[in-house]
Amino acid sequence: MTAAIVPVKHLAAGKSRLAKALGREGAERLALAMLEDVLAALSAVRGLDAIGVVTPDPAVAAAAERAGARALLGDDPGLNESIDRAARELGDAARGGTLVVLGDVAGARSGDLERMLAALASGDAPRVVLAPARDGGTAALARNPHAAIPSRFGTASAQAHRDAARDAGVALVELPLPSLAIDLDDEDALRAFLATAGGGERTRAALRALGAAAPA
Repeated sequence: MTAAIVPVKHLAAGKSRLAKALGREGAERLALAMLEDVLAALSAVRGLDAIGVVTPDPAVAAAAERAGARALLGDDPGLNESIDRAARELGDAARGGTLVVLGDVAGARSGDLERMLAALASGDAPRVVLAPARDGGTAALARNPHAAIPSRFGTASAQAHRDAARDAGVALVELPLPSLAIDLDDEDALRAFLATAGGGERTRAALRALGAAAPA
């Protein structure tokens, strides 16, 4: 059994760079739209037994449940610790591994996520599949088992995950997937996302409503 984990920060604390351009209320509205797009993509992925959203924010938890995901509401010990806690809470659903997708990868397509799961299943465990973001981060990471390598999400995390796989002697497959390349955390990323075609319909609608729907 394989589970997806989507980590989302408290709305009042996240997306500080976007809040400068969109205002705090606008940034929070956008964060929820991005989460809805990620969950919609995951819901269409074949081979997932559960989808969990780990967050300290009750509003995010409520949005997750409306989308049919499991809300894993609790204190925020940090991004990586939250992801690992989610894997434990999901229990048997994560026994065959996890697929972690950041909550701001709004353009995620189910086909690309299915490619990650297919690559994860194409060899013996332990095994890791990495989808790097264009900024050097990690947009999505599949692991079987979840503890095959430590969670190293954060700045330059793609290289940190490569290093962790090397140090652990774990097979690593790297897939540069276009729909997972952009995590929307600043104005440059917004422009790059808006210049792409398709995906992230709810995010695009939110940006139109906020007056930020045309690439500069």
